[in-house]
Amino acid sequence: MQNTSRIIGKYKGEKNGTLLLVTAGVHGNEPSGVNALKNVFSQLEKSNAKIKGTFIGVVGNLKSLQKNERFIDEDLNRTWTKENLEKEQASSSEQMEMKEIISILENYSNQDFPDKYFIDCHSTSSDSLPFISVQVVGKNDEFAQKFPTYIVRGFSDIVNGSIDKYFSLQGLTGFTFEAGQHEATTTQTNHEAIVWLALKNVCGLDLNSLSVYPESVENLTGEDSPEQQTFQIIYRHGIEETDNFVMEPDFKNF
Repeated sequence: MQNTSRIIGKYKGEKNGTLLLVTAGVHGNEPSGVNALKNVFSQLEKSNAKIKGTFIGVVGNLKSLQKNERFIDEDLNRTWTKENLEKEQASSSEQMEMKEIISILENYSNQDFPDKYFIDCHSTSSDSLPFISVQVVGKNDEFAQKFPTYIVRGFSDIVNGSIDKYFSLQGLTGFTFEAGQHEATTTQTNHEAIVWLALKNVCGLDLNSLSVYPESVENLTGEDSPEQQTFQIIYRHGIEETDNFVMEPDFKNF
């Protein structure tokens, strides 16, 4: 990751009007989405693929990614608060990262790109099947239903300062995608699949036009994949340091 830059890649199609923004590495210990995006851009170039609009891949927390640490000063996925956004001067490494991402987004005006979509790529510390976390505002939930994974509603409603919540407030349509456990070999494959499917749904990419049809898409949409279901978070209990919390055995995440 030492040679990774803020812009992982940019691929422009025949027409303006649509923007697909995919962020990865918002947490520096989650490199899977970054590697997945590199592979997708490489395959697009190799295939000379035709898309409509513009597709851009952006690193979230560049400094922490280069150190393989979750964050430097604070969690970038809790940094996008009204207070921090109104600051003229950043007071942490993550606030600087936030301002740089905002400056990239400002290059794509609503006038030139009336249709903007995003996916924020993440992974989990525990084993899990892939799932979408979606904030139910605008067309986010409708967009999420186009993808063949579990869908969880309500996470962004119970945390403050998440990047997907900020994007939604800016009028972008999208969601967070949790692809699996950080080091699992299937996690990067799941990230690649969700990006390919987003390019199909948003930018009109014909997956059959690629030099090789993405095996990752077949894995995510195959017969062995679980049937799509939607879940709603109805309560979150915050654990304090004094709670002496211990997880009971035999619970599984999806």
